[in-house]
Amino acid sequence: MGRTAAIRRLTLAGLVLLTVTACTASVRKHGYAPDDALLNEIVVGIDTRATVDEIVGPPSTSGMLQGGDYYYVESQVRSFAYQAPEVIDRQVVAISFDQADVVSNIERYGLEDGQVVPLSRRVTDSGASIGFLRQLLGNLGRFNPADLLDQ
Repeated sequence: MGRTAAIRRLTLAGLVLLTVTACTASVRKHGYAPDDALLNEIVVGIDTRATVDEIVGPPSTSGMLQGGDYYYVESQVRSFAYQAPEVIDRQVVAISFDQADVVSNIERYGLEDGQVVPLSRRVTDSGASIGFLRQLLGNLGRFNPADLLDQ
């Protein structure tokens, strides 16, 4: 009986430990946004795109056109158990350039400044509406043994 009781206690302790660790939130940081100390080194109207690359580094996202503005995006996402991940902080640093590639403006935005805008949204049809057997049987009719001989 002593050994069985010890196994039960260890099993119970393992389950309690697993339950407690599953209920802790994890916070992940994605991307990079320069801090104010680095941004203070950039002088509006004097520094160029090349000096911004040297001081701050290349951006994670830039404008759509050749020679577009620089956007540095940093997000913190909290995941908790079975709940959907939640963005708890987002910083966007936008550095604008004029026609001569000289810095014209530096702005910082956070979640409190407006709506959350997804940077990329790709939606693809998973084919879930077609059953697995229907897909499998539909492919059987497309097989032609003569195609193997033509190679």
